[in-house]
Amino acid sequence: MDVDLVLRGGRVHTVEESWPGRGELPGAVAVLADRIVAVGSDEELAGLRPRRVVDLDGACVVPGFGDAHNHMAWYGLALAEIDLVGLTSLEQLYALVAERAEGLEPGEMVVGSGYDDNLLGDHPDRDELDRVAGGRPVWLKHRSGHVAVVSTGLADTLRILDGSTPCPEGGVICTDEQGRVTGVLQEQAQNIVVAHVTPYPLGELAQAVARASRVYAGQGLTHVTECGIGRGWLGKSPSEAAAYQAAIDAGELAVRVQLMPCVDALHPLDGHPDDDLRFGIDLGLRSGFGGDDLSLGAMKIWLDGSLLACTAAMTQAYDKPGGEPANRGYLQDDADRMREAILAAHRGGWNVAAHAIGDAAVDLALETFAQAQRRWPRPSARHRVEHAGVTSPQQVRRFAELGVTPVPQLRFLHDIGDSMATNMGPQRAGMLYRQRSFLDAGCRVPGSSDRPVADGRPLAAMSSMMLRRTSGGQTIGPDEAVDAATALRAYTLDAAWMAGQEDRRGTITPGKLADLVVLADDPLTTDPERLADLPVLATLRGGLATHDTGLDLPQ
Repeated sequence: MDVDLVLRGGRVHTVEESWPGRGELPGAVAVLADRIVAVGSDEELAGLRPRRVVDLDGACVVPGFGDAHNHMAWYGLALAEIDLVGLTSLEQLYALVAERAEGLEPGEMVVGSGYDDNLLGDHPDRDELDRVAGGRPVWLKHRSGHVAVVSTGLADTLRILDGSTPCPEGGVICTDEQGRVTGVLQEQAQNIVVAHVTPYPLGELAQAVARASRVYAGQGLTHVTECGIGRGWLGKSPSEAAAYQAAIDAGELAVRVQLMPCVDALHPLDGHPDDDLRFGIDLGLRSGFGGDDLSLGAMKIWLDGSLLACTAAMTQAYDKPGGEPANRGYLQDDADRMREAILAAHRGGWNVAAHAIGDAAVDLALETFAQAQRRWPRPSARHRVEHAGVTSPQQVRRFAELGVTPVPQLRFLHDIGDSMATNMGPQRAGMLYRQRSFLDAGCRVPGSSDRPVADGRPLAAMSSMMLRRTSGGQTIGPDEAVDAATALRAYTLDAAWMAGQEDRRGTITPGKLADLVVLADDPLTTDPERLADLPVLATLRGGLATHDTGLDLPQ
């Protein structure tokens, strides 16, 4: 048999349902066109006639990594913005703003991403931002994505200082004890700025997602789900999907992408009265439409906010030192309106991704999914709760009973776990970002990052799944830790399953897409302390290299 490529002399983790099994690992994989055609020992594949043979010299091959929840356009744009992640003083932040402002024209906006008031001690001061930026408008985005701060000049332009611009429902224009507008905008209030700067040109967005995809490929990613496009405070353009198509047409998108339109992009449809397609996007498209490179995923709806910003909807108040003692966070919109949107989307054939971090928001999501299935049973639906950040044992069991999938981001524990644990208090820290409990209850837990909120490297997240250690050295919920095989399955087979594509990718199986990662060592035997930095030697999508450090793979 003629084949295009044989990878030999390695160790292959297939991650099939029977994996990990006993016995010697396969050492070789054969690829024809964009498919895997054979897996076995070097001797078993010796009869093939390959156009190219690559000797792996003991390197490890695993299925291409998938990220079930990321924000690709946001990350791609942020690569050109001031990086504020990890700053520990406002003086550092102001210095970076001043440095960026020096290179801009008067009136040009200074944009930064990733600041954390928990590390800085406070949010940036709007008047100081005005001063260090030389009067240029400044827009700084919180690491959580659920808060932003604007300079005095920009706040004046947006007419929030004089109260002319009303605060959108589900948001807060923050004021101090004297009633002075601070420039801090929570949740839906960020839409005031978003409306001012969007829509972005599609060419700029296409460049941003292409730029992001090159980073992703270098980290072993072959598929990601973009969680929220079109409208709302994360939407970049009502025509945002066209940017991904443009990047594909230009041959610049290095990963496969599934797109989640946000709830604001859906609207009533005028179909036949007998049809259930009464709520969706034009032409009646819904979850599952598309092909291997670009497809349509779940509808995204935000039910609440962020633990980092203390805006996620909780059943009990936050325990943040110096915070508001009665603060339980809040929902993003009227509960009944959000419930009706979820029910309508379910009825119309959509999978639904409900952002719910606080346990009160998780209750709303689970109750609504249960109601939807009672009224319009769809056993095949793959509804999901994004983050599921704080969950009780009863809620964990309810996820399994309803067949709803939790999509937590375990790298949060390392990157922002100290702040989350502080805001929750010691009595509830063990409820944060569970994994083992969900798995034991019978749920799948797909790997995801919420990039750029957290480090998006899959291997870094796998390390956090095993260690559950914060950057400050504390361990959160040690009973929720998993082993290396489970962590690898989360970022391969389970991530593919969450996208409804487990028949095409996620394992190294003949007939599936040749989406593969070559690692310098075996992730199942690498010390979890070192796993995050395990070198990715190559990434193949459909048998072609999107990243290659010297193996001389076909491109």
